[in-house]
Amino acid sequence: MRAIRTMVMNNRFKAIVEEASACVYRTARTTFVKIVQDYQCAVATADGDMFAFPDQSGVKQFIGAPMAATINKIGKENFKPGDIFITNDPFATEGLLTHLMDLTMIRPIFYKGELIAFGWAFIHATDIGGAVPGSISPAFTEVFQEGLRVRPMRLFIDDKLNEDVMGLYMDNSRSPKEIAGDLEAMVSAMKSIDRRLTGLCDRYGVDEVKTGMQDVIAYSEEKARSVLATIPNGEYTFSDYLEMAGEGNLVHVCVKLTIKDGNIEVDYSGTDPQVPAAHNIVTGSKTHPYIVQALIAFVLTHEPLTPWNAGLLRSITGNAPLGSLINAVHPASGGSRAASGCRVYDSVIGCLNQALDGGLAASGSGSGIIVFSGPDPRTGANRVTVVNPIPGGSGGRNGADGVDALEPRNAALLNVPVEVTEAETMLVVRAYRSLPDSRAAGQWNGGASQVIELENRGEPGSISCRNLNRFHFQPWGMFGGEAGRLGFTKVNPGKDTERSDGKITVLQLGKGELLQITSPSGGGFGNPLKRSLDLLEADVRTEMVSPERAVAVYGAVFKADGTLDRDATEANRQKLLRKEVPDITYGKNRDDHDRVWPYAIRRELALKAMKLDMRLRWPVVDRVQRKMLALGEEVTPPMLQEAIEAEVAALGGSSSRSTA
Repeated sequence: MRAIRTMVMNNRFKAIVEEASACVYRTARTTFVKIVQDYQCAVATADGDMFAFPDQSGVKQFIGAPMAATINKIGKENFKPGDIFITNDPFATEGLLTHLMDLTMIRPIFYKGELIAFGWAFIHATDIGGAVPGSISPAFTEVFQEGLRVRPMRLFIDDKLNEDVMGLYMDNSRSPKEIAGDLEAMVSAMKSIDRRLTGLCDRYGVDEVKTGMQDVIAYSEEKARSVLATIPNGEYTFSDYLEMAGEGNLVHVCVKLTIKDGNIEVDYSGTDPQVPAAHNIVTGSKTHPYIVQALIAFVLTHEPLTPWNAGLLRSITGNAPLGSLINAVHPASGGSRAASGCRVYDSVIGCLNQALDGGLAASGSGSGIIVFSGPDPRTGANRVTVVNPIPGGSGGRNGADGVDALEPRNAALLNVPVEVTEAETMLVVRAYRSLPDSRAAGQWNGGASQVIELENRGEPGSISCRNLNRFHFQPWGMFGGEAGRLGFTKVNPGKDTERSDGKITVLQLGKGELLQITSPSGGGFGNPLKRSLDLLEADVRTEMVSPERAVAVYGAVFKADGTLDRDATEANRQKLLRKEVPDITYGKNRDDHDRVWPYAIRRELALKAMKLDMRLRWPVVDRVQRKMLALGEEVTPPMLQEAIEAEVAALGGSSSRSTA
């Protein structure tokens, strides 16, 4: 009977949050919410454990996000019926939201005077003020540059709007009407959750409903443990690099998975200190879904009927050192933290490739978000508009190709129709396509690069594109698969005025100018010489692989009429297969880097830097890393210690540990 009750309650809870999520999606005002769907809502126990999270719409990165710190900061005794609190402060909430643009609401749910649950929702605001339209630039060095930051405050008191708090957000936004519309959509969702959950208590009794909350969390935990227990016990390490704006700005992301009988410790010691750029993540003192998302996806892939709630995290312990890139402290900027999230995701996948027989997947490419600020073609007033996500391809997988135009970690983000972009801006979308011959070769190919071309047909405007990465280090391939292609950007390609802007922070696009962004592609998985001939023929037929590349990389042999000679191809492959292939293909730039900075030494640089005074940490890492790369010799422990001491002295500091 208990199992039946658990499933009944799970389905009831899921229906409640799906309805609320659909409410936000269908009534929000801004393109980034109502089309791209960067928003979500959920419901949590009175202690802050999420027990229901939608899977039909909205983003997935916050399944089981920790609410307890925010609830405790406000104080349970301070919640009253009819309240809705709003905040956009990552620091005060310990990562309940991870950058200022995620306006977040919490509504206490009472039944006959008893606090039984909390509704939760967020939307990504198009603009909350700050130094640039859209509020996000990867080059920002402090949170103060990113706009308004407000600790939890009552937006509604006894179900009546607090006009002063609403005005605070509207007065500091370049898009006040859009913010107001999105907040109204969230309020409707909050009230829907309240109404449906109290109605459930009327039907089943409050004690039965509260028991159901705990049961569905426990069931999710049980299912997660059963999946994670299939991963062999052991310790697995991997590292990757985040690329900040500017040449040579590389940040080390390092992870160790310790697996024992379905329990996993995820340790990010050896990850670089927080940086003076907008890539920092605030994740707090509890295991945060942002740093274990790949493991959550692994569980849900194997057991897709597992309830989406905090139970998914209970067998996972996350350790992200305070003051590091992925557990930053005030006043770190974090508008472009999603780029770091992708490198965290890929690093965990890198560990799972070692742990699982046959591996799991090659590296993905990341996903940029393009924002344009310029005159609205209908009103002439200045408008901030999300143009589109620009994802690269996902990595090839053990048994399947990667997907074009889809980054696994950000797969929930949808495209904006060209017609919407051209109606809301002075931009004309000249092209949005997959790039032929960009799929990294493998037994299972990586997903293709995407190309978008935007022509400004009106007055000069500004474009920002956050989260672009893999412009220097290629997405890595696995077990003989090729590394993916690098991303790049051009303005006015093919003209005398052509220029390359690398990773875009804020770009001024003049009237008649055209911006071309080409995303990276996902890495390949497995030896290309083992690719199915049926799949190879389809690749060539659809013109995603040229005959020349099929010959050079896949060992293909073609007849005079242009068709694939299967017998000759198989014979040719047998000759070529005698060559050994590497487990991981990083690409030349990463190989050159790792010859100077072996994994253990690069990790040690980060560990030693984290013991320094807070203000010295990143400058020392950056300067030592650049100095050794310029020297071009493999770094040894004595060289590392000498270089650190020299840079600390040059910066006028000491080796005392910061209290951060």
